[in-house]
Amino acid sequence: MNKALVSLCVLSAITAGQALAEPASEQKASAKNAKTAVQADKFLWLEEVEGTKPLAWVKDKNAHSATSIKSYPGFDTLVNNSLAILNSKDRIPYAERKGEYLYNFWKDETHVRGIYRRTSLAEYVKDEPKWETVLDIDAIAKADDVSWVYKDINCLAPKNDLCLVSLSRGGADAVEVREFNLTTKSFVKQGYRLPEAKSDLTWLTQDQVLVATDFGGEQGMTDSGYPSVVKLWQRGDSLDKAKFIYQADKSSVAAAAQVLDDGQSKVVLIGDYLTFYTNKVFVYADDKLTKLNIPQDADIKGYFKGNIYIELKSVLNTDKQQFVQGAVLYAPVDSLMSDKPEYQQLTAPDAHSSIAQVAFSKNAVYVNLLEDVKSKLVRFEPKDDNNWTQTTVPFDANGSLTLFDIQQDSDDFFVDYNSFLEPSSFYQVKGAALAINKLKSLPQQFAADKFVTKQYFATSKDGTKVPYFVVMDKNLKFNGKNPTLLYGYGGFEVSLKPKYSADMGKNWLEQGGVYVLSNIRGGGEYGPAWHQAALKHNRHKAYEDFEAVAEDLISRKITSSPHLGIQGGSNGGLLMGAALTRRPELYNAVVCQVPLLDMQRFSQLLAGASWMGEYGNPEVAEDWAYIKTYSPYHNLDKAKQYPKAFFTTSTRDDRVHPAHARKMVAKMESMGIDVLYYENMEGGHSGTADNQQKAELTSLVYAYLLQQLK
Repeated sequence: MNKALVSLCVLSAITAGQALAEPASEQKASAKNAKTAVQADKFLWLEEVEGTKPLAWVKDKNAHSATSIKSYPGFDTLVNNSLAILNSKDRIPYAERKGEYLYNFWKDETHVRGIYRRTSLAEYVKDEPKWETVLDIDAIAKADDVSWVYKDINCLAPKNDLCLVSLSRGGADAVEVREFNLTTKSFVKQGYRLPEAKSDLTWLTQDQVLVATDFGGEQGMTDSGYPSVVKLWQRGDSLDKAKFIYQADKSSVAAAAQVLDDGQSKVVLIGDYLTFYTNKVFVYADDKLTKLNIPQDADIKGYFKGNIYIELKSVLNTDKQQFVQGAVLYAPVDSLMSDKPEYQQLTAPDAHSSIAQVAFSKNAVYVNLLEDVKSKLVRFEPKDDNNWTQTTVPFDANGSLTLFDIQQDSDDFFVDYNSFLEPSSFYQVKGAALAINKLKSLPQQFAADKFVTKQYFATSKDGTKVPYFVVMDKNLKFNGKNPTLLYGYGGFEVSLKPKYSADMGKNWLEQGGVYVLSNIRGGGEYGPAWHQAALKHNRHKAYEDFEAVAEDLISRKITSSPHLGIQGGSNGGLLMGAALTRRPELYNAVVCQVPLLDMQRFSQLLAGASWMGEYGNPEVAEDWAYIKTYSPYHNLDKAKQYPKAFFTTSTRDDRVHPAHARKMVAKMESMGIDVLYYENMEGGHSGTADNQQKAELTSLVYAYLLQQLK
């Protein structure tokens, strides 16, 4: 399944435990109380995304915030810095192989919405390769008079000439899908095409696709706003003639198809994603569905030499042995369809590590590990009798690695390496000999040699050691006066890794700032247990961890509360809202982006129902009794002193409803609390749709932080 279909960001599925049951009488009472509370919400009108009155309110807030923040004397310089970085010709054109070409999606000042282009490997390694434009999004947007944003291209292997292109209006998750021919560089007349929806299409053959979309009526969408039905669609047939395969219950998150191909055989899977972290998976063959006997919370990683590989999110006990959380197991497909699968273990993390990626080449399995939040890449080569030869791929151990374009028809692939102070380098790895060849490298775009990175550990309220990174001037004075930006996320098993950001270097570090990346619980830095420690009724653990990092920074005299700012988006925006309402005295700036904030309404807004596996169900009395203790929208107190916070969102965000930020700001203003708000009219959940918008928004953030903290 395409994980982006149901994710708050790119995530792995993980168990969230069983939903809390309650008597029918309590359910009714809970629903009644919730209804009363919603009726009392005088800012409910801001949930009408494109209503005349809400948009007038948005434009008024945007104008006020823009005037306030752009008064910073260096604002134009910040914007120019960002644009120069975003449009730089020195950027690495990350590429993926399709047939004889390498393909890349590229934006710059000329191609504002971007072009999909290609070149040969021989040409790619040159300093200035010659590119051939295949798809021009700006031209399509102009011809259609639609503000298209490119989302994805999905091509049929191994020939890779027929592709499904996903285009979004203004950057929303909902997309229009059109079939495209890479050979003719044109859309296929009377080819596959879907109207705007949150859809998932998977190639089966040249003339068949598996489609999950909004079929309407009883075969429409789940409560989470994703497809509930999977069908087999034959070329030439209208969508209404597609053959029914499976329907999930409306309470499920989604239903979707996945085709696994190891180069020798294919396995077609149909997934019913019961919650964000649990699923039922079926093998589809000969018009029949056969359930895979794997743990509901396991994450399928791939298919290699006839075996399906899974990653465990909880302990698995079999007749023969116990497998730990985070272990990667494999078994033949037939075995997984039996009553007692015969598992073998590929690898398992220890207390200091987690698994970031599992990928498959023609003759090996690659596992990308995090060891105390630093990357390590290991090759596993099969020998015999389920024995493996392990070899560490020789990359520097102090940065972040990401595998690109690893396919099962070759042992060669690409790897990106970077760290906070080392710009990205793009390598080709010759897998057979593990020979590493640097193809491209990004030049330094800020004065990185003036700074140093340190990793520290804070002690949380319950004694847990929480790692965090600090990027600071080599000659920093530990006097508590340094403007410091603390970033956090803490949810959905997402790991925050060291990452090079020229924009942060140029517009924050070089302006005298200190940057801090926190690795709090709720994330995936130490595997499933690290995530589950802050799940549902343990959510406060993530917030305590974040506060512990803030206090540790202050105790080390790196900064102090008047000079400490915090930032986070999406689930990290919820973290910001909780930080603001729990400990407002601890910070002097809060950047809260595309956030969840009204935790009583989150499950009823857009994709919110899919996240009940993370937070719980606010319509269940026991869950709401806990959630309301941290729901930022419900914990504002006009008697408290709050720092001037800055909230940002996007009108076109159809994942996290913009009303979360709108209502929070409106309520704060009604209490006399000084606050700033900016809503981009495009951008979807990413907040921006092109480089100009991105430069403007990031510059607003940095200018605000410099105003508040310096």
